[in-house]
Amino acid sequence: MAKVKIWLEENLKGDPIIWAIVLLLAMISILAVYSATGSIAYRKMGGNTEIYLFKHSALILGSLVVMWGVHTIPYKYFSKLSLFALWISVPMLLVTYAFGATKNEANRWLTIPIINQSFQPSDLAKLALIAAVAGMLAKRQRKIADIKGTFIPIIIWIGIICLLIALANMSTAVMLLATCLLLMFIGRVPVKYLMVVGMVGALVLSSAILMGQRGDVFFYRIEKFMNDDPGEIPFQAKHSYMAIATGGITGKGPGKSEQRNILPHPYSDFIYAIIIEEYGMVGGGFVLFLYLALLYRGMRVVAISTRPFGGLLSAGLSFSLVIQAMINMGVAVGLVPITGLPLPMVSMGGTSLIFTGISLGIILSVSRGDHEDAFVGEEKSVKNLVKVA
Repeated sequence: MAKVKIWLEENLKGDPIIWAIVLLLAMISILAVYSATGSIAYRKMGGNTEIYLFKHSALILGSLVVMWGVHTIPYKYFSKLSLFALWISVPMLLVTYAFGATKNEANRWLTIPIINQSFQPSDLAKLALIAAVAGMLAKRQRKIADIKGTFIPIIIWIGIICLLIALANMSTAVMLLATCLLLMFIGRVPVKYLMVVGMVGALVLSSAILMGQRGDVFFYRIEKFMNDDPGEIPFQAKHSYMAIATGGITGKGPGKSEQRNILPHPYSDFIYAIIIEEYGMVGGGFVLFLYLALLYRGMRVVAISTRPFGGLLSAGLSFSLVIQAMINMGVAVGLVPITGLPLPMVSMGGTSLIFTGISLGIILSVSRGDHEDAFVGEEKSVKNLVKVA
């Protein structure tokens, strides 16, 4: 037991609570996805119900390995990498919008040629923008109110990336804009500038609705959400509510969901409804608690951070992950319109799981770096006291 503890301390640096939260979400994900894909696998794979289990488990393991690798990199390097990633993201988003693979009447996917794996460039752009905004705010803390040197570059990047994402994926763009506004608020940007960013963001998103591929769907979902007529409830929402209502307090039990056979995408968009149906309000509340705990630990990293960039980076990525989780869970219980956003680290996915692992690895890198800086500072203080004595 002692050897295991020593190994964990040597190899899993950073906040141990975040590590525990991620591992718990990973285990929940494997159980929930296995249950949600059982009948689909049986129909499509000739009775092989374990195929999605093995595939998803491999992706979860891959995301954990990526998270571990990223957390070993000093977080100061992510500032320059983010600017490089931003410049790559712009042409990738344009190519995706023009020539990308179409899914649900929107071009969101590019296929990596050799390995034939699809991914969404918006995942890269989202991660790059949050890190870049954190870096720009950190470098200009003494000139935070400088319009030309600080505010204009930030708003230009936010406007470009949000516009290009919103053309095919409005929900992700709205979430990204909200995250950037929160990040700028924490970065001490004056409120009047935040209002300008909000107005520019609203203008950009409105333009994307009119020019983009999903404008009709956007208005349709808002209209259905605002409609009080029970007969007008969308098919997905209706069966999601049925799953939650029949789950009760303790649920029907693992693998006993009925709505997984009816709900579209029960393994991604509506996996939270399946979790509540099988594990009840207790299971759903536990998943909610894990995300709130992740936000708390991420913000705790901000509080103890010794450098502005580390604190802002951890805050931005924590907000992004938890806001997405809240939106996904809100869709399942009927608090927000249907969006199509997956539940981070729980929903079945491909490269989206890898990008989630990168985000969590960066948060752990920040907590690791700041803990080590604090240890070095304490060590120097002790040595100085010894010399004085």
